[in-house]
Amino acid sequence: CTENLVHDNLPTTSVIFCFVDEVWSTLLRSVHSVLNRSPPHLLKEIILVDDSSTKDYLKDKLDAYMSQFPKVRIIRLKERHGLIRARLAGAAEAKGDVLTFLDSHIECNVGWLEPLLDRVYLDRRKVACPVIEVINDKDMSYVMVDNFQRGIFKWPLVFGWSTLTDDFIKKNHIKVSDPIRCPVMAGGLFSIDRNYFYELGGYDPGLDVWGGENMEISFKIWMCGGEIEIIPCSRVGHIFRGENPYKFPKDRQKTVERNLARVAEVWLDEYKEIFYGHGYLHLLNKNVIDIGDLTEQIQLRQKLKCKSFKWYVEKVYPELEAPLAKAEGLVFNLGIRKCLVQEKGSLSFGICDLSKQSQYFSYSWVRMLRQNASCVSPQVTGRGVTLEPCDNTKPHLRWLHRTNKFL
Repeated sequence: CTENLVHDNLPTTSVIFCFVDEVWSTLLRSVHSVLNRSPPHLLKEIILVDDSSTKDYLKDKLDAYMSQFPKVRIIRLKERHGLIRARLAGAAEAKGDVLTFLDSHIECNVGWLEPLLDRVYLDRRKVACPVIEVINDKDMSYVMVDNFQRGIFKWPLVFGWSTLTDDFIKKNHIKVSDPIRCPVMAGGLFSIDRNYFYELGGYDPGLDVWGGENMEISFKIWMCGGEIEIIPCSRVGHIFRGENPYKFPKDRQKTVERNLARVAEVWLDEYKEIFYGHGYLHLLNKNVIDIGDLTEQIQLRQKLKCKSFKWYVEKVYPELEAPLAKAEGLVFNLGIRKCLVQEKGSLSFGICDLSKQSQYFSYSWVRMLRQNASCVSPQVTGRGVTLEPCDNTKPHLRWLHRTNKFL
């Protein structure tokens, strides 16, 4: 990294920390690491967004302490907004060319900022993330991590890390200091051109508190013309805490589920069935959870002329296992030794024939037995089956595929 040159006229940045009831020493360590390890001409300001903390030491005492640093500003939210809306509040006050979001329990390493800003300078649609290293929450020891890691997700939209294989590194001639394309960012630490952030619509303001925002902004960036990179020459330590120092303002599980459902409905297209099929079928019942109005987010995607999620799977994250059907083939009736047939909109049983498309059905992730837009439904009389238009919200169209292969 010491051999890598950066441009002289890099953009300035506003560093935004959002916190609630953060430990005093941890918050100060985060702020001082930015002040001490950022070139003064690049650091426009540090914005501390207090998301309605309850600790006394984070009020007048914090104001007094930070007043000695002209570049530090504190914004106090009168009621709890949650991480997502707190970040939006901080971004709205920022004056720098680039927004750099950081968690409030980190330590920036030497030379952390310039490599991030350099990537944004080269292409304003690049979103640059540092390598996130580990600070032990028990003894504050610093643990370095592998250079060749990237953020990914597995179903149902669960974030994780994946190490690049040796074959991939050799095939693509990747050096230890080369930026790494990242399908999904971890979400807590990244730099993005301020104007580009707003062109993308920022975060979905309909997302509550915390959870799923990294998926939402990652899909938005990639599908709407941007790129996400991890920059190995930028390294930031992060305390991964066993427990949060604050109370979650709502039911945590329901909040995260609701957020993920919003992301799925706006960005996943037909792949959203895979998300619902991995333990979230109950979210299809609008009486169980209200994910809010999606009109503005859908219109934003149309306005930005974003690509499809199919494109994302093929071009950005081809390693993702994403078959649109859970199973495909013939539906065989053991009793009469015949297969289900669809002819002219009605169902019957006939001699099994693999070559006939009329006998070919798919079993979807939301447990529907379908042929194109039509789904198999039990008749009202309870005897036999019929076809009706597929509708993921209708429980009577779901068929349970048991381990013994019976439906």
